[in-house]
Amino acid sequence: MNAMIICVGKLKERYWREAAAEYGKRLSRYGKLETVELPDLPEPLKPSPAEEQKIRAAEGAAILKKIRPDDYVIALMIEGKAMDSVELSRFLQSCYDKGKHVVFVIGGSLGLDPEVVKRADAQLSFSPLTFPHQMARIMLLEQIYRGCKIAAGERYHK
Repeated sequence: MNAMIICVGKLKERYWREAAAEYGKRLSRYGKLETVELPDLPEPLKPSPAEEQKIRAAEGAAILKKIRPDDYVIALMIEGKAMDSVELSRFLQSCYDKGKHVVFVIGGSLGLDPEVVKRADAQLSFSPLTFPHQMARIMLLEQIYRGCKIAAGERYHK
């Protein structure tokens, strides 16, 4: 595994940080996983559509600065492709087998800028439901970990 998670916003609560640290520890035996946290830009109480787009564009520009031209980018978004854990494991393993550096992108509360979506090689959805970005990040870590266990032929909970 050679992957990175780029996410807008920090894990503020201790329980989220502890969960991320636990999955980071578990994943370390499978390869390298880097996490890049970008600032969640302040949002007016009742932003206009133009203000929302300006925030998305600024967050998107910060995300795109962290992505290299040869990275394989997977944007997490509701409209993305839903996969079960085995399918996701196979998909990620095929990327790693090709020597790809996989970059997962989790946007802020306003979603991803269209330029980030355009740069993405794939779009992944965990559900049609909306989740806080902290929870989406922990769910992603868990699924990457589960995928590594599946690919290694190890036991995992179904």
